[in-house]
Amino acid sequence: MNRGLYGKLAVNNIKHNRQFYLPYLLTGMLTVAFFYTMLYLNHNPGLDELPFGAVDVKLVLGLGAVIIGFFSVIFLFYTNSFIMKRRKKELGIYNILGMEKRHLAKVIFLETFFSAVGAIGGGLVAGIAFSKLMCMLLYAMIGYHAEIVFYVSESGVVSTILLFAGIFMLTFIYNLFQIQLAKPVELLHGSSQGEREPKTKVLLAVIGAAALGGGYYLALTVADAVSAITMFFVAVLLVILGTYCLFTAGSIAVLKLLRKNKNYYYKSRHFTTVSGMIYRMKQNAVGLANICILSTMVLVTVSTTLCMYLGVEDALKRRFAHEVSVVSYYNAMPEHPEEVDALAEASLKDSGRVLTGHSAMLNMSLTAVRTDDGFSVTGIGAGTDYSISDVVLLTILPKSDWENYTGEMVGELGCGEIALAASSAYEKGTLALDNETYQVKQIYAYPETDHDYLDDMADDSVFMIVPDREALGQIFTELKQNWDEERVSLQIKYNMAFDIDGTAEEKVAAENTLHAAITAYNDGHPSDDAKDSYSRTYVECRAQNRDEYYSLNGGLLFIGLFLGAMFLMVTVLIIFYKQISEGYEDKERYAIMEKVGMSNAEVKRSIRTQILTVFFLPIGAAVLHVVMAFPMIKWILAAFSLNNTALFALCVAATAVVFLLIYLLVFALTSRSYYKIVGNQV
Repeated sequence: MNRGLYGKLAVNNIKHNRQFYLPYLLTGMLTVAFFYTMLYLNHNPGLDELPFGAVDVKLVLGLGAVIIGFFSVIFLFYTNSFIMKRRKKELGIYNILGMEKRHLAKVIFLETFFSAVGAIGGGLVAGIAFSKLMCMLLYAMIGYHAEIVFYVSESGVVSTILLFAGIFMLTFIYNLFQIQLAKPVELLHGSSQGEREPKTKVLLAVIGAAALGGGYYLALTVADAVSAITMFFVAVLLVILGTYCLFTAGSIAVLKLLRKNKNYYYKSRHFTTVSGMIYRMKQNAVGLANICILSTMVLVTVSTTLCMYLGVEDALKRRFAHEVSVVSYYNAMPEHPEEVDALAEASLKDSGRVLTGHSAMLNMSLTAVRTDDGFSVTGIGAGTDYSISDVVLLTILPKSDWENYTGEMVGELGCGEIALAASSAYEKGTLALDNETYQVKQIYAYPETDHDYLDDMADDSVFMIVPDREALGQIFTELKQNWDEERVSLQIKYNMAFDIDGTAEEKVAAENTLHAAITAYNDGHPSDDAKDSYSRTYVECRAQNRDEYYSLNGGLLFIGLFLGAMFLMVTVLIIFYKQISEGYEDKERYAIMEKVGMSNAEVKRSIRTQILTVFFLPIGAAVLHVVMAFPMIKWILAAFSLNNTALFALCVAATAVVFLLIYLLVFALTSRSYYKIVGNQV
């Protein structure tokens, strides 16, 4: 055959099937543009000049590129399968008219080649054209102000071409196998082959229910941030497995139960809908499950990253409860820990700032294990059998420091007597700390005020209040005798907290001066100095970390919106192809129904019932998934110092409303296409 003929056939085939190819090419172009943009931003030299969080932002962008690349393979394969199903009849006619399969292979190769050139070329043009705009959006989200110079990322272009050329080549190989393994008659009827009535797979339905229940149980019963992070992906996998199993097996069981209900089934709009969905449920179930999972991903990704961005100030205040936190470490009881406190206070005042708050606390913070009669701190990591729920953060501090810390006065404590303040109830009259036993004289309320001294990741925290600093030093000495220094060093801490006035710039300037003063103090007191066994002092400042928080969370929001847009785009595409495919399959069926007496109004009601079921079943399940995942995601956000449940609930609700509006718009557009295909009777 004439080689030019193959090219003409390929071009004409794409034009003739433009209603299928146009969304496919548009998806390919947008996916290419997304991927290139991510690489462009990741390689942007301007990010290297970030004074804060450059590594974090580039890491987030790199991760976003990997995720987009991974899902691009899945999405393009999935949409390609819809096109091939509609093309089989056309290719079968070519085969019967005399074209051999090797000729068909050449036509398909050229169609794939033209599609690849259009998608990759168009996507790169769009990505390059809007790259500067995307860079401006990213800079705005991370709070970075710098001149943006337009340039083309050569490495991004090359990587994009290689990845998507490989994806289109794989789709060609897949299509080639579809043609080579099929007989001409099978090709002729490939686009109209119905599904045999599926059997009710009870075992699969039980597995799905168990997997979904297990995922929900993990999400609802998680009680701390560490467990939430550890079990998150396990819960996600269980919910995905349960969703696919229940949509595949559970939906069939429900439809068959509806068919057995004669009062429901033997009505025109229910009869055609239920019977049609039963016979196509194998294909429908996977598509509906995909829509459900993708919708869940959109809701979770966008709402979570939006909450993290809007909650930056809350996260900062929780992570840095005071504007300035200073911590000095000692290898023995210090004689004059207030020396650093005085230095820090003088440095801040010399910078022109006024102290609006100041507190200090000498203490010893330990990871301990709850025992039958108290706590053990030397047994951790030494082969002792204990549960993670038994681990507590134990802070031992003198009475005077507790009073300075909380403002709450403590009664007199004698030798061997202590007071307690625990986040969980403690009702015993004595407390054993390794080999020593103490009398519990008073139990106070756990302090409600936020302080930097507490570890937010701890599931349980206990303050053990001793009579004086001498008693604290005695406990330190006793623990030191059996302490494993190779595991972790045992040190005394002196925590200092300062709140200051001023603008953000003035606070940063004061904090820089403080950093310089503390650095000089550390240099003048090396860690091997015998004086007070001083180790080192560290400074943390809220104002200096604000830009870094905004850069990281802004980068996450940028990725979240990008991925959300991509998942939404593919969700819309799957719905569109599903409606188009089912429209062609239903056209003849509804025409027959009308010929045997079904009225036009009954046809419309039947179609509306089916479309509503197909559209709103997955979105309803997606909303249920998000509601059940709410407690687990809330704990994960707490790990990032964001504990504003009301803000997260608001972000989830706002994201769901916007997504539902877009979903309704897609419903209206695709329903119209479905009605046009089915026939004039609707």
